[in-house]
Amino acid sequence: MRMEYIQLNILELLEIYGEEQLQERLSSFVCPKNRDVEDFIQHKAIEFAKQRVAISHLVFSMTTPPVLVGYFTLANKFISITGTVLSKTLQRKILKFSQYDKELERYIVSMPLIAQLGKNFAPEAKEMITGKTLLNMACDKIQEAQFIIGGKAAYIECANNEKLYAFYTDSQFVSFGQRKCDKDELVEESILVQMLKYFKN
Repeated sequence: MRMEYIQLNILELLEIYGEEQLQERLSSFVCPKNRDVEDFIQHKAIEFAKQRVAISHLVFSMTTPPVLVGYFTLANKFISITGTVLSKTLQRKILKFSQYDKELERYIVSMPLIAQLGKNFAPEAKEMITGKTLLNMACDKIQEAQFIIGGKAAYIECANNEKLYAFYTDSQFVSFGQRKCDKDELVEESILVQMLKYFKN
């Protein structure tokens, strides 16, 4: 039987349940494989949403009762991309949505960031959704927004390990850079790999 899901904007839930009740629900989210994903949803997601810095979308199973199976967080950021790291085809496509600095040989682009992507590994939820499904949901949500405001690409920043790199590569993300982790990011690696996806549709 195919599992069905419902996605809810954290701001909608905040309005319905209030901050205290929603915070209690989010505190049950468990992600031992990524401490930063767990820490964000438990301690930062509500405040980031209230400030409109980044909006989390909670994914629930359409079961009785509904189970919080995962979430993704979207934000809009300016990024700088070295032109030479992209294929000539991708350079031409990105140029439509960016400004090119000839002196620095870099594209300056405003682009949606999939800031967080995480499965809930609590016993009642951990087998109910795949990372691939969550990523597709995040990309679909971005394309919905870009249908209204324009744009054709999104990017992620992931820990520098082969498994995650392969996960995003399989979904047509390509690497364009790296950055050092901030002090408040709870990741084992000190470097994050930056990868972007250009949507064909």
